[in-house]
Amino acid sequence: MRDYRKIRAWQLADDCAVAVYEATKRFPREDVYGLTTQLRRAVVSVASNIVEGAARSTKKDYLHFLCMSRGSLSEVQYQLHLAVRLGFVEGKDVEAAQSLVTECFRALHGLVVAVESET
Repeated sequence: MRDYRKIRAWQLADDCAVAVYEATKRFPREDVYGLTTQLRRAVVSVASNIVEGAARSTKKDYLHFLCMSRGSLSEVQYQLHLAVRLGFVEGKDVEAAQSLVTECFRALHGLVVAVESET
């Protein structure tokens, strides 16, 4: 079994989750069951899927969960963009989260490539 805590993509995804939770504290109260919840669920899913994949015994299963993680990360990226467009937060208030999402994408891509090349 892989130790997910040592996986750089997971570390970044974990940081993303914290950053998104911080950013969504500023969202309007009336949206608590809308974009706020959707964004939080998506960002938690990124790290969670890396953890679940790391616990799987086959490379195919691991890659499946890494791809699901990448999909959730794409959702987070769009939802942060939408939050700014809707005026829920200022762009500067989500810059840290957006930067982490970009870095996490890179690390996740590298992880997928590395797992695919395993023999």
